[in-house]
Amino acid sequence: MPDDMMTIALDAMGGDHGVSVVVPAALQALREMSALRLILVGDQQVMADELKRHGATPDDRLILHHASQVVEMDDLPSQALRGKKDSSMRVAINQVKEGNAQACISAGNTGALMATARFVLKTLPGIDRPAIITALPTIRGHAHMLDLGANVDSSSEHLYQFAIMGSVLTSLVDGVDNPSVGLLNVGEEEIKGNEQVKGAAKLLSRSDINYKGFVEGDDIYKGTVDVVVCDGFIGNVSLKTSEGVAKMISHYMKQAFNRNLLTRLAGLVVLPVLKAFRAKIDPRAYNGASLVGLRGIVIKSHGGADVFAFSQAIREAVLEVNKNVPEKITQRLGELLEERRAV
Repeated sequence: MPDDMMTIALDAMGGDHGVSVVVPAALQALREMSALRLILVGDQQVMADELKRHGATPDDRLILHHASQVVEMDDLPSQALRGKKDSSMRVAINQVKEGNAQACISAGNTGALMATARFVLKTLPGIDRPAIITALPTIRGHAHMLDLGANVDSSSEHLYQFAIMGSVLTSLVDGVDNPSVGLLNVGEEEIKGNEQVKGAAKLLSRSDINYKGFVEGDDIYKGTVDVVVCDGFIGNVSLKTSEGVAKMISHYMKQAFNRNLLTRLAGLVVLPVLKAFRAKIDPRAYNGASLVGLRGIVIKSHGGADVFAFSQAIREAVLEVNKNVPEKITQRLGELLEERRAV
């Protein structure tokens, strides 16, 4: 086995679809990436049966690791953490802790994943709380946004740390030199916002982060900045609202084109344009949110992800391993802390 082989652990039982999505996505990733090894974690027999359905068997690049429990989507984080120590989620994270894998991916319960990953892997030096970050489509390409739900009440210092982590990750995975950062607020004026946001603005203004000031909700998809920073409550509401708007637009477009024969013919004419538009904003293409701030790489896939979407999460994990994201965040945070001490 080559020394440069990358290993990623997959929670095969998590999410709405479990092995029926994870297994074919894993097989696809292995076909596409010859230097990749995957550890599928879950019920041994269920995983073996699903592999057989796809005409595949375990080998030195596709390893099955048995776990006797499953974290359900409605389990409380405390229940998962204390009562399900042999869950597929926990065992997959343990693979990273024990050095058997360089990253893990789960489509399971977000709260349980964050709690378990934080307990097992711990946070990076100088980071108080991990955050959830993902890419979102914009009219200029895409931007990264955090926190998307890990922390519903964040201090100014937490927001400052989120900005650092978002800036480093965006620079690494997008190849953007000195990414621009904005704080999500109810207005662009300095007098607006709560005390946490105002305090974070002061901290960022004194750093050498490329801080552009406050941004509003419409700036997220306009691509005003490369990184949008907010607490998890606001971020999660913003994300879910955006998903709802996208579904509403899709619903009304289908309704309009199916109204009668003439509108159906019009739909056929513009079908290539509609397909291109759908591909541009397809949330599946952006699947794979990173739990940044941990001493290891953990990727959260959407619970309802299909094979295409889960494959995107695997690609995100591979990219972050190649870019060594946790170490770079630690390095950058250390530089900025030294800078603050010197002021």
